[in-house]
Amino acid sequence: MAVASDSILARSLITERATKFGYKNEAFGAKVVPCGAIGNGGKVKGMVRVEVKASVQIGGLEEVKKAKGELIFDVVSEGELREKGFLGMRKTKLVCTIGPACCSLEDLEKLALGGMNVARLNMCHNTRDWHRDVIKKIKRLNEEKGFCVSVMIDTEGSQIHVLDHGAPSTVKVEEGSIWLFTAQKFEGSRPFTVQASYEGFSEGIEVGDVLVIDGGMASFEVIEKVGNDLHCQCIDSGLFLPRAKFSFWRDGKLVARNSELPTLSKKVQFIMIDWADIEFGVTEGVDFIALSFVNDADSVGQLKNYLYMRSSRSTRVLAKVESLESLQKLEEIVKASDGIMVARGDLGVEIPYEQIPTVQEEITHICRELNKPVIVASQLLESMVEYPTPTRAEVADVSEVVRQYADALMLSGESAIGPYGQKALSVLQMASSRMELWSQEENRRSILHQRQLGVSLPDRIAEQICNCAVEIANNLGVDAIFVYTKHGQMASLLSRNRPYPPIFAFTTDNGTRMALNLQWGVIPLLVDLSDDMEANISRTIDLIRTKGMLKTGDTVLVVSDLAPTHINSTAYQSVQVKTVV
Repeated sequence: MAVASDSILARSLITERATKFGYKNEAFGAKVVPCGAIGNGGKVKGMVRVEVKASVQIGGLEEVKKAKGELIFDVVSEGELREKGFLGMRKTKLVCTIGPACCSLEDLEKLALGGMNVARLNMCHNTRDWHRDVIKKIKRLNEEKGFCVSVMIDTEGSQIHVLDHGAPSTVKVEEGSIWLFTAQKFEGSRPFTVQASYEGFSEGIEVGDVLVIDGGMASFEVIEKVGNDLHCQCIDSGLFLPRAKFSFWRDGKLVARNSELPTLSKKVQFIMIDWADIEFGVTEGVDFIALSFVNDADSVGQLKNYLYMRSSRSTRVLAKVESLESLQKLEEIVKASDGIMVARGDLGVEIPYEQIPTVQEEITHICRELNKPVIVASQLLESMVEYPTPTRAEVADVSEVVRQYADALMLSGESAIGPYGQKALSVLQMASSRMELWSQEENRRSILHQRQLGVSLPDRIAEQICNCAVEIANNLGVDAIFVYTKHGQMASLLSRNRPYPPIFAFTTDNGTRMALNLQWGVIPLLVDLSDDMEANISRTIDLIRTKGMLKTGDTVLVVSDLAPTHINSTAYQSVQVKTVV
């Protein structure tokens, strides 16, 4: 076989101790490994082998551990791959809020089959026993049916403006109707009566002020104040959800109150106990905790430190951006967190609604620059809370979020309380898949100008390898990228570049697998790995081939951040490109 070698070689000497070198980015290597000769459908004719690897040269003998066990492949990704092929796989992740409308085992399985990657549980609603039961059902589906659905809990935070009309589902509010808003406690529901979550909900409120439900779902004017109770007349008809959030407006401006409340609340008279919810999440082994009303990075760091001390399991912390204060300190919050949720509904209460599109795009861009996953949430398909089909404007909104390369889309009331949750999920699935294929050509002309994230040399090398690996994968038209990772760092860096082929992340750590479930374009797979990378590559390719999903002519680019168990304090990093014809 003839070898034509146009090699690019770069080496750097690293003298840091191996313990510093090895936590996230122990050793990095990448290579394009063909599973046979490339056919006429490939971009290159003949037998091609391209290597981009950062090698670690060590002294001494190493014992090679034998890999064992089978490859754990998500049944939904497997089915999608068989049906659509590598480049047709959906890359945008889907999050569904679980509520009364979809909490049965059968409904959860249907959502999982429909493409749900993450199940969100809002701790504002229902009891802990109810949430515990849902988590058990999801874990059962993962174990028995082969799904890979992560679990997220959403804390209530300092948001104390909650109203409950007592009915199990939405209530239509007609213009001109008179309603009583009260802090009086009672069971069940009463006609035209709404219960507030705390005694002082009407403090400082005057006749003529406007009470807005869920950022504009319905509006009421205060016509009379009797003690702490408010008599209000509906001025904008709409839908009233159970435990809806509300705000007061005066002369076109938000009436600011209770801004001094902490993000993570302890037991205060009128505030939910977030720490108890967090302890519940740790005990139940959830994968993500979404922290509500984050105003600075300190609360995120506080929670991450608590989780680190409390549990050996890696639970990721997402910060919800839903206040003006969070926008003012956005970059520091993004850096401190493991991801961001753009809560457009609550955010739209605090800033003019016409600013939401540009703010959303800015947050998405910053998250991608800083390599943090971002979920765009709230009112994506709001009409489907009541109707079986979305508006064309909603589909256009979803498509724009996908075009901006957000990592995930989230359903709220559409899945939690609406009767058409599965249809809403299918709309997200179809719209995102279509938009991803359409925008590939646009992506060729729109490359992210990334800032450098790594401080240490190994981290900087990892970034450069992932940047180059994605460029090679795109230019050569490879079918998939395989990344072998322990903590998920290089899989995340590859995702940041938004490559055309999907990223298959092989890991031995289930916590890493579930965390990568939120990363754009990443299909996480659980598998036993050895110190012998060549053996790992051959074995995983063989395992996937036995499933009939890799065939002659397919090519994969392979990247790794796994290092041998024993490395000395001196290592060489190298990047090579070779072509074999």
